[in-house]
Amino acid sequence: MYALAAGAAGVGLLTLASSAEAKVVYTPIHQSIGNNGVYNLDLNQDGTVDFLIQQWNYGNWASNNQLLADAAIGNAVQGSRHFAAALLAGEFIGPTQKFISGDSNGEVMLSITHFTTGGTSYVHGFWANVRNRYLGLQFQINGQTHYGWARLNVHRSQFHFAVTLTGYAYETTPNTGIKAGQTNSEAADSAIEPLSSDPDTLPASIPATNARHKSLGELALGASSVPVRRQP
Repeated sequence: MYALAAGAAGVGLLTLASSAEAKVVYTPIHQSIGNNGVYNLDLNQDGTVDFLIQQWNYGNWASNNQLLADAAIGNAVQGSRHFAAALLAGEFIGPTQKFISGDSNGEVMLSITHFTTGGTSYVHGFWANVRNRYLGLQFQINGQTHYGWARLNVHRSQFHFAVTLTGYAYETTPNTGIKAGQTNSEAADSAIEPLSSDPDTLPASIPATNARHKSLGELALGASSVPVRRQP
């Protein structure tokens, strides 16, 4: 009986220790991506870029403006058919959800094609004129799968759009889901950050790179060319 009691106590201590190790790491930010800008998103700040959030345009007879989420090898964003989901606060991000990766330049958040000769313009994606929406993220730390989110505002004005990254977070425990907007490891329903509309309450950050589009693969290779992307 003593041995059983001691064993049960040991299991209880292990359970408490495991629970105590779970942690959501949240980083507030106020960052405009900018036209042809690229933001290198390093969720756990280990020096490795996990995702590129990039806004770029190209074309002559047709103007193509795109907002893309490009995942490093082994990483992915929540969505389907090469379109990244625009999640509401509180939606679940985790192992039971569908994640996508592998498109040539990243998964489409918003794409606007406008023909300079006139005619119909085409809008694709779920991120046109949204505020406080979340990009669901799946990424690797030391070969283990983790989940997180990035919160963005996107304002569309005809054929152009302005994008602001306002925060990101991730769950430190492998294979453990997180809710969009969750900022700590308390009960998830009570840990969703109250959203502020005042950018002055958020810390400033280093400006996004104003450079030609580069995928994560191009960054690794040091290439400077802009690949042609098929239209979704």
